[in-house]
Amino acid sequence: MAEVHVKDCVIGSGMPKICVPIVARTMSEIFSQARASNSRSFDITEWRVDWFEDYNDLHEVRRAARVLRGILGDRPILFTFRTKGEGGSEKIDMDYYVKLHEVAISEHLADMIDVELFAGDEIVNRIVSAAHEAGLPVIISSHDFEQTPPEDELIDRMKRAEALGADILKLAVMPHTSRDVLTLLSATERMSRQTECPLVTMSMGRLGTISRLSGEIFGSSMTFGTVGFSSAPGQVSLDSMQRILQLLHK
Repeated sequence: MAEVHVKDCVIGSGMPKICVPIVARTMSEIFSQARASNSRSFDITEWRVDWFEDYNDLHEVRRAARVLRGILGDRPILFTFRTKGEGGSEKIDMDYYVKLHEVAISEHLADMIDVELFAGDEIVNRIVSAAHEAGLPVIISSHDFEQTPPEDELIDRMKRAEALGADILKLAVMPHTSRDVLTLLSATERMSRQTECPLVTMSMGRLGTISRLSGEIFGSSMTFGTVGFSSAPGQVSLDSMQRILQLLHK
């Protein structure tokens, strides 16, 4: 598996890297959450821009990003706008979706970019090209908050993301049975043998918790932990996650 380097963080080798989300409505909440998390030991901060009440004001997005950078220092920042259809907080005009990401890339407001697979090939290609020209790695992600599609479809989604130029392939699905969780884990293990891209996969909710903790066994290279605030169902507290990841790693 290839390694993706984001500052001093290496995704694709060793223990799965832990990403902690910032899910804040206001500038003061961003400040507060960033300060609360920054004293803790983890690898990446994800800024969920769709939670920010002024996401449609580029000036305020720039201000918020600079606040985050000032607090987080050298900790890598993942820039994510999760659309409503994929479990995000807000709807967004897709022309503005592109503009938002282009500003984040060109002004280096973050160190890594998330773009949704189902934003459409033209949009994905445009954002991926801009990010790569700026030297930023890209996660191409796909989320299904309703169900777990068949294993072959999960594989197809990840292969499509790889073909579109993803550096990291992300997949999150909702299970209704324990077999659904096995479907996600099996797809992860299969894809890990078919790609050089690091994978980030998870089965959400209580049923899927095991998938967030067992990445090193099945081939997922990053997982999401919480410091008080969750961005998706089933995320595990940072302290618990670190203990379990270290136990499985040993």
